[in-house]
Amino acid sequence: MSKRLQPSSETKTMRTQVAIIGAGPSGLLLGQLLHKAGIDTVIVERQTPDYVLGRIRAGVLEQGSVDLLREAGVSERMDAEGLVHDGVELLVGGQRIRVDLKALTGGKTVMVYGQTEVTRDLMQARAASDAPIVYAAENVQPHEMKGEQPYITYEKDGHTHRIDCDYIAGCDGFHGIARKSIPESVLSHYERVYPFGWLGLLSDTPPVNHELIYAHHDRGFVLCSQRSLTRSRYYLQVPLTDHVDDWSDDRFWTELKARLPKEVGDRLVTGPALEKSIAPLRSYVVEPMQYGKMFLVGDAAHIVPPTGAKGLNLAASDVCYLYRILVKVYREGRTDLLEKYSEIALRRVWKGERFSWFMTNLMHDFGDHKDAWDHKMQQADREYFFNSHAGLVNIAENYVGLPFESIE
Repeated sequence: MSKRLQPSSETKTMRTQVAIIGAGPSGLLLGQLLHKAGIDTVIVERQTPDYVLGRIRAGVLEQGSVDLLREAGVSERMDAEGLVHDGVELLVGGQRIRVDLKALTGGKTVMVYGQTEVTRDLMQARAASDAPIVYAAENVQPHEMKGEQPYITYEKDGHTHRIDCDYIAGCDGFHGIARKSIPESVLSHYERVYPFGWLGLLSDTPPVNHELIYAHHDRGFVLCSQRSLTRSRYYLQVPLTDHVDDWSDDRFWTELKARLPKEVGDRLVTGPALEKSIAPLRSYVVEPMQYGKMFLVGDAAHIVPPTGAKGLNLAASDVCYLYRILVKVYREGRTDLLEKYSEIALRRVWKGERFSWFMTNLMHDFGDHKDAWDHKMQQADREYFFNSHAGLVNIAENYVGLPFESIE
């Protein structure tokens, strides 16, 4: 355990317009967009750059997220290396259904490009801009969020630092300090915990299919995903009592193949795991997403099960709304728009939560955690959505991402 720094009596103070807590993709994207708009920001992150880049996350970007990254000027590598997907496959009871995203949504697609790569691109853009970013900051804390002069403090290199600002963006994830600094009396929490987790394995092997496969099996759910034409990411539904050490590479590949149709399993290329982990599944939303002059963004305000590929994309929509509002504030003095952030962001958040909840219920085996009625409803949903044009349109338009609404 590292020894805690003892801050000196001297506080080092600086001034910025927007102080951003958290240097994950949402904090970095917000900082990049505001920088391009001529708005000063400082980003403060409690982890190191290597730790931030070491987080393995999903990599399916909605059309709106892709457009926002292009607007931020960080799309060159994404456009060169990302994989545009026109469709996705759903497998249930031996039935293979290809959801033609492009045809069902009037031309919209998704981009497969890993969150780690998005973060890397944004970090490089931040470094190139010379805009301030502080890593390995200890004891980060927002202050006076309801006051006229909010500020944040942190400790680094034996000193206490203070950043005076106009506004604070809390982009520091579910376990961060931003949401925890808001009085509980003003917050409402909504949560659904699922009785299983996802065991994920990353490998330098070609994907088993050119498009993602979401598969239901009596032994549990499977997702065949990818990061590139040579790197694959696979997931298995497992009990929450399982541990990563229970799963050797051989056991993982054997179980994955057993849950896939033979014609798919026969194409599976196996290899050593680059990373293996188990993630529990849950849905979570906090309301409101703002407190005075502090605004919650991304995982600080909401979590989705990964079944709908909405986590990073909902964070991007939060960033989009807050960025557009702040540009209006600084260019036109439209401070009246600030109070609309939570309401606008939450409308899209709840739609994303609904789709993620829907897909999780549709594709997973709940066993004894659902009663006979729930199992019948699950079966009826599958029969309707997989065999109805309107049902497939519903899935497709949510998967590619609902449009961003205007801030006015």
